[in-house]
Parts: sequence; C-alpha cells; structure tokens
Amino acid sequence: MSSSVPSPVARLRGARPPWLSPKVFRTEVLAGLVVGLALIPEAISFSVIAGVAPEVGLFAACTMAMVIAFVGGRPAMISASTGAVALVVAPVAREHGLGYLIATVILAGVFQIALGALGVARLMRFVPRSVMVGFVNALGILLFSAQIPNLLDVPWPVYPLTAAGLALMVFFPRLTKAVPAPLVSIVILTVITVAAGIAVPTVGDKGKLPSSLPVPGLPDVPFSLHTLTVIAPYALAMALVGLMESLMTAKLVDEMTDTRSNKTRESIGQGIANIVTGFFGGMGGCAMIGQTMINVKNGARTRLSTFLAGFFLLILCIVLGPVVSRIPMAALVAVMVLVSVGTFDWHSIKPATLKRLPIGETTVMVITVAVVVATGNLSIGVVVGSLTAMVIFARRVAHLAQVTAVLDPDGTQVVYSVTGELFFASSNDLVTQFHYAADPDRVVIDLTAAHVWDASSVAALDAVENKYKQRGKSVEIVGLNEPSARIHRTLSGELTGSN
Repeated sequence: MSSSVPSPVARLRGARPPWLSPKVFRTEVLAGLVVGLALIPEAISFSVIAGVAPEVGLFAACTMAMVIAFVGGRPAMISASTGAVALVVAPVAREHGLGYLIATVILAGVFQIALGALGVARLMRFVPRSVMVGFVNALGILLFSAQIPNLLDVPWPVYPLTAAGLALMVFFPRLTKAVPAPLVSIVILTVITVAAGIAVPTVGDKGKLPSSLPVPGLPDVPFSLHTLTVIAPYALAMALVGLMESLMTAKLVDEMTDTRSNKTRESIGQGIANIVTGFFGGMGGCAMIGQTMINVKNGARTRLSTFLAGFFLLILCIVLGPVVSRIPMAALVAVMVLVSVGTFDWHSIKPATLKRLPIGETTVMVITVAVVVATGNLSIGVVVGSLTAMVIFARRVAHLAQVTAVLDPDGTQVVYSVTGELFFASSNDLVTQFHYAADPDRVVIDLTAAHVWDASSVAALDAVENKYKQRGKSVEIVGLNEPSARIHRTLSGELTGSN
C-alpha cells in the first residue's frame, strides 16, 4: 500500500537549494568568477577616491560580498565598495585618518540596521516608475563614461583589444552559452597580450594587490564623545546613500528577474555587512549596480554567485595576484561597455514611446538622468526625481477638486457638492468657490464625493464656515467618510483659534 507521506529522501530533495543543480551551480560559479575579476579595478579605483590604500577597498569588496550573501534580502545582488560610499567617507579619511574612516563604516552599519528595523525599505514604494527608468538610464551613462579615462592617452593596441573584446562577447554566445562570454573575452585577451608582449595598461597598474588575509580588529580611535560627533554625520550620510543605492538596485533586479526580494532584510543585511567589513579594515560599501548587472546577465540567480564573487576576489588577489595583475584593462573596459549598453533602457527614448508618455513622466525621467550625470551620485538623482514627480502629481491632482452649487427651488437653501481629493494643494482654491454674499441663510456642504487628507483642508473648511457665520448664515457639513470625519473632528476650530 502506497503512502501519501513523502520519504525523508524526498523531503531532502525538495529542500535542496537550487544551486545544487549541476547546471545552476556551473552558472553561479562562472558568474561569480567574472564578477570577482570585474571587482578588482573598481575596488582599487574607489580606494583612490576615498584616499586609502588599494587593499582597503579590496578587503571591503571581499567581506561585503561574502557577508551579504548570507544576510541580504536579494539573491544574486553584489555588494562591495562603491563610488558613492567612497565620496561620502573620503573627507573622514583625508582629515582624520584611516582609523576614523573604519569607525565611520561601523557606525554607518549600526544606523542601517536601525533604519532597516524601522521600516525605511517601505519608502521605496514612493519611487515612481519614471524615476526608476531615469535611474537605469543614468546608470548606463555613468557606467559608460567611467570607462572613457581608460581609453584616453593609452597605447594604440588598447583600441583593437577593446573592439576584439566586444566582438567576442557579442558573437561567442552564438557558439555556446555554457561559459560566460565576458570570462572568455578576459582570458583570450590576457593570453594574447602576455604571449605577444603587448604593452598596454593592466590591472596591476591600478595599484598593488594585497598579499595576505585581512585581520579583524577595532578601529584605532579614542572611544569618546568627540569621536562620535566627528564620525556621526558622515556615518548617517553613508547609511542613507548605501541603503538608497542598495534598495534601488534590489528593485531593479526584482523587475529583471521577475522575482521578489525582502527589502527590510536587505537593509539590515547591509548594516551587518558594513559592520563586519569595518572590523576587517574595509572602507564599507553597498550594492554595486554595475557588477550586479554583470552577475544577473550571466544567468546568476542565487546567493552562491554573490558569495563566490567575494571569495574568488580574495583568492585572485592573494593567491593569483601576479596573474591577475597582467589582465589588460581593455578586457574589463569591454565588459563594462557592453554592460552599460545593455543596462540603458533604449525603449524609453524611442520617439513612439516619448509621444505616448505624459510630458510630466518624461520630465521626471530627464531630470533624474541629468542630476545623476551632473553629480555622479545615483542617490541624489533618485531624491530629486522623486520630489519632482511629487510636485507634478500634486499640481495635477490640485485641479481635480471641483465645487458645484444647487439652489433649492424655494430659495431657502443651497447645497454645495465637493468632488475630489482635498489636501494642501487643492484646498487652497476651495475658499474662493463659494458665493458668500449671494447665498441664502442655510448652506450645506456635501463632501460625500470628497476626501479630507490634511490640516490645510480642515483649515479651508473652517474658513468657509467663518465667512458664512460673519454674514449670519448657518453651515452644515455632511457626507464625510470616516477618516475624513475623524481628522475634521480632531482639528476643526483648533487651527485658527475659532470655534
């Protein structure tokens, strides 16, 4: 007789992580290796921006990736040292030294855990689609423009090597997709330059790779109130910038992979990863949109690729440092150029698309892109774009509140029907839409088709009542729904001192 209860073996098979599948495992490992290679020049460059030794950025990339793989809320997303974080903490390192920078990273992690626990991730629902599109397009532009310095004032072989790398990544997948095309491109171009003795800029030219493992320890700073006052503003700024970039990246990956992530867990996980990174002497970081795109576009979907990116980076730097140092920058530039082209939402700028979109949506997208490109900071662009979208929305909704008057046949009563959303923008014109002197002695304001959102609307209704009372006329407000009635009951007569 068969049983409906699954066997222990069947239960274990059902609980098996997806990355244990041979095909998925191979994809995750190879994607992690490509990302690990791509992290090296980025981490070194961000160390230069922050004003610290290359190993500080590299250790941050290793520890951030490996820790976030366990505690983060978005599988396949890569976190490491980033340009945005480097810009925030650079003044600390420059003015107070490495010890204060490490203390700032640890405190920023504490702030991120607190903000995550308070539900800051839920604010992402207020980021409009037009801002997301602008974020993606600006990202593509920044990724591309970041490669331009590597193509200026360089030996001429850099250009054919870069072109060859692009060609390999475009055409190799037509032969097979078993191995990521970026990895093939990096290996082939490295072999060519080494075998032929071609003198071109390499990864080693960006800075010396570390030769030993990082050692955990406390930051070398006095544990005093003065230290806290020095690092707290920078730590809070780093926490906010890091969370915004990470949550925006998570949302983008959600849409690309048609999966959902745990934004609260990701916020708290970023904090944990930064604390661990700080204790290991790293400069901190957040989600890296460029490397995440490389990872996802190479087919990675699980936490294994994230962990292996950090692990491979550590091995590449410490064990294979001399080999990695000889990788031509042209190979990595080609990878990032192709990623930037694939990241940009070309559909969003097609004339047919722009023609269909409301002018406000296009304006928000353009402003987001312009601010990000001008500042080089994705977080600032998202904030400005979201605020612009809110202003445009408020202006649009402000004109939806309408007032119509119906006079009783006997002329003893007039009923004003208010339709729409009453808030600070729409309620400004409310007071002017009543005929105080010409109306009869009894006035009814029907709010059945309206909703009162804020104190400004209550104040406007109070002002209407007062104007009628000054003329000896009675006013009755009817039709309030429960939330509107509650706020009206609580605030009416309390805002201007009238009763």
